[in-house]
Amino acid sequence: MLVAPSLLAADFGNLEREMQWFNQSKADLLHLDVMDGVFVPNISFGFPVLKHVARLCTKPLDVHLMIVEPQKFIREVADLGARYMNVHYEALTHHHRVLQQIREAGMKPAITLCPSTPVELLSDIICDVDMVLLMSVNPGFGGQKFIPQTLEKVKRLRKLITESGSQAVIEIDGGVNMETGRQLAEAGADVLVAGSFVFGSNDPSDRVDALKALS
Repeated sequence: MLVAPSLLAADFGNLEREMQWFNQSKADLLHLDVMDGVFVPNISFGFPVLKHVARLCTKPLDVHLMIVEPQKFIREVADLGARYMNVHYEALTHHHRVLQQIREAGMKPAITLCPSTPVELLSDIICDVDMVLLMSVNPGFGGQKFIPQTLEKVKRLRKLITESGSQAVIEIDGGVNMETGRQLAEAGADVLVAGSFVFGSNDPSDRVDALKALS
């Protein structure tokens, strides 16, 4: 299992300290949740913080844009050196075009679905993405309770990926802990995003190890 701790739950007053343990851990990606207060009812952080974190981080960045018109910021995200640029299906009109632009900018295109958005809508673009992020909580706030219906959604997405021949990995964000993480692994998830479960722990590296051991 790949693990992507979410910076949203970090101590922003001690970012350098947080990044020190993160860089030394076995985490695979750093998940960065950008919120604009429009697409979601909250504001997180912008590019000044992202640039600072990118300089401190030695692992790949997974940038999740919970914003309107994310295509306007492809160049800025690419300049961070991000591996994945995650854009919401619900925020786009021309999905193929934006995904192609992300790939042309040197990043892996990823598409995100809110809890009520069915995976079947991805049938025409599933082979154009390298990752599908399923929100297992309503986007906009950390620390929410896991939505159980996500498990069946993961299974349907895994079936779609297999039948289409897509190489996309399945990432889950929201309410991830050892119990839900185990269920998600069994359902077919590849990457677990964990915020408060990791950053809120007295031993975050140990929490990362525990999640990575799930299969």
